[in-house]
Amino acid sequence: MSEELYIHESSEEYDAIVVGSGISGGWAAKEFCERGFNTLMIERGRVVKHREDYIGEGKGPWEFPNRTKVDNLLVEEQHKVQKQCYAFTDATKHFFGNDKDLPYSREEGKRFEWIRANQLGGKSLLWHRQSYRLSDYDFGANKADGHGNDWPIRYNDLQKWYSHVEKHAGISGSKENLPQLPDSEFLPPFEMSKPEIELKKRFDKLYPERPIIMGRTAHLTKPSTLHMQQGRVQCQARNECQKGCSFGAYFSTQSSTLPAAAKTNNLSIAPNSVVHSLIYDEKTKRVKGVRVIDNNDLTTREYYAKVVFLCASTLGSTQILLNTKTKSFPNGLANSSGVLGHYLMDHNYGAGAGGRLEGFEDEYYSGRRPTGLYMPNFRFEPSRYSKKYLRGFALGAGAQRSNWQGIRYQKGVGADFKDKLTRPGGWSFGMYAQGEMLPRYENQVSLHPTKTDKWGMPQLHINCEWSKNEMDMMHDAADIAAEMLTNIGLKDVTSRVNYKDNPPGLQIHEVGTARMGRDPKDSVLNSYNQTHDVANLFVTDGSSFCSTSTQNPSLTFMALTARAVDYCVNEMKNKRI
Repeated sequence: MSEELYIHESSEEYDAIVVGSGISGGWAAKEFCERGFNTLMIERGRVVKHREDYIGEGKGPWEFPNRTKVDNLLVEEQHKVQKQCYAFTDATKHFFGNDKDLPYSREEGKRFEWIRANQLGGKSLLWHRQSYRLSDYDFGANKADGHGNDWPIRYNDLQKWYSHVEKHAGISGSKENLPQLPDSEFLPPFEMSKPEIELKKRFDKLYPERPIIMGRTAHLTKPSTLHMQQGRVQCQARNECQKGCSFGAYFSTQSSTLPAAAKTNNLSIAPNSVVHSLIYDEKTKRVKGVRVIDNNDLTTREYYAKVVFLCASTLGSTQILLNTKTKSFPNGLANSSGVLGHYLMDHNYGAGAGGRLEGFEDEYYSGRRPTGLYMPNFRFEPSRYSKKYLRGFALGAGAQRSNWQGIRYQKGVGADFKDKLTRPGGWSFGMYAQGEMLPRYENQVSLHPTKTDKWGMPQLHINCEWSKNEMDMMHDAADIAAEMLTNIGLKDVTSRVNYKDNPPGLQIHEVGTARMGRDPKDSVLNSYNQTHDVANLFVTDGSSFCSTSTQNPSLTFMALTARAVDYCVNEMKNKRI
């Protein structure tokens, strides 16, 4: 992409400003630009160029000083929080935030681990790419059991937008016709291994109401003409995605939405621009633009537009709104309801089980498949709930064969032991829970009254913890997973419950805090992600969610964003914005 895309100062009034360049921001920019809108994307971090800046890609572990382990001194100084992410290594650390520059505070005795990725593309470079639609059971869950406010939309409202984003992004998977997990516009699924095929047969026989399927993921197993026009090709099954993918085989801002937006010549990008607050006009009751602080030299500047889309991540967008204090909104912009910052949620992955699978000594797998198996939530409506807790959980799963990394801890010496290191060991199969978290008012973020960050902005203060409902769910998930694995014939089955080691935030699916709703008195946004209080301000990232469901949220971010842009454009054309 041309260097002319990147700007520093501008007095121009844009048609649209998009704050953030991750999954939601990339989609907002693409949709606006393709409709002919002169669009400014504002990114608080540095520029990351597709292919050119994937500095860890294609390198073997032996090419790093500590075999991809990050130097302990560097971790202690800059990455105490970020190091807990599964994707954090010496090959990917440059895509993570610097904790020293990005402080936040937590309520005493409560943990929330905020994973940050402040660069062009955001966490779209690091996400795990699991892509699932929500169903009417998910959109109706709050209303059905009385916890949280009712989503103002249902599956039919998003169905065509799911299809719209899926065709562009590329989602691999299999059609299953499940009521709790609607099918997508699929590319061919990845293949199961022989042991997984056999175990699926056993699951299907014993637990027909608990189907196990191939995980749905944003990888090009068979690129369409549209994907190849984007410059993307087939996934190579390297499973090194978080290093960046020059093949463009998985969906990211860099590989997909950004090139599409740039192609229109309607896109400008302001990198290294930390949004401090929004500029609100008390007379017109509209936002006029944004105030930013330069990431490097801390100078300030302003950008102006007819409409603003906040896509800065759940906590990022909420921080901007809370920090925009006006005469009409002393507690944060668009916060007449008082719920801004409340109902913070994340998924709970704090349980699982595994066991040993006998046989299949002549089987192995080819490549490193970038997805596993998936058992959708089988407690997807109140009549199926446990008597001990509300809502349900999905289960991720997969079979693997041990290699020298496991064998090396066994006792042995000499040539026979060395030879053993070159041969695979036995098969095992494991499952891990993906549980829903209830929306609770007391789980919230606010601005700290005294602490500030590098840019002089108030730090976020996070008060969030698992409730008894989530804890009970994880104990049940571990028991159920172990019971199923035992019944399908695995040996030496063990289970684990470790939600204490997986506090909110570490699943990186944080949502809520600026939720949608029908009533302006108990929500920030309407059914089109437009703020109730400010007509030309939209929020389309995870902060808009009313509940978590059990599915990974990113595909819904995409669909909500595309739908919101379509609505916004029509409203602007009809001069209602």
